[in-house]
Amino acid sequence: MSSPAFSSAASRSRGRPREFDIDAALDKSVRIFRERGYHATSIADLTQAMELASGSVYKAFKDKRAVFLAAFDREGRRRREQLLRLLESAKSGWERMRLTLTFIAESSYGVEGKRGCLIVGTAAELATFDAEVAQRVTATLRQTETLMVDLIRQGQTDGSISTGIDNKVTARVMLCLLQGMRVIGKTGRSRQEMMAVVDGAMKLLH
Repeated sequence: MSSPAFSSAASRSRGRPREFDIDAALDKSVRIFRERGYHATSIADLTQAMELASGSVYKAFKDKRAVFLAAFDREGRRRREQLLRLLESAKSGWERMRLTLTFIAESSYGVEGKRGCLIVGTAAELATFDAEVAQRVTATLRQTETLMVDLIRQGQTDGSISTGIDNKVTARVMLCLLQGMRVIGKTGRSRQEMMAVVDGAMKLLH
């Protein structure tokens, strides 16, 4: 998914030397948005988190919303690329599904879990009132659900997942589980608790 903020940033900076690494700055902004949410994050918070002067931020982005949209897109791409690289090592659909659930579980406990999930936070805070944000959230969740369907179908083809389950319904259950893990993670759960959820979820595939 392309980001309007990246496009506008590129058009404003065309012909000028880049003053900072935009991706690195956005990665830093993601943490503050995850921890505080959109409305509670100020431009001052962002400039401090991104380790930039406000003038540099405004040269690259129109406003806080533009930073947020670019950060949302960047985080989605980064996380998906990480997961897909992880799945390359698996030999069956069942193993890929467990790796996917574990990938989410690892972000849903301890300090990392308490920081929250950008998608979950955005869906709760902004999606109802901002059509563009709602489209991004919906597209991201559909992408994840499609991946779940694909993994279950792979497992049904290679024999590692039961052919008796409805792959679309089960994929949606898994999606709800994944997002729920990120919500529960905000309350401070242990890795053991999150991995127990993974074990329970995998039983749905038998």
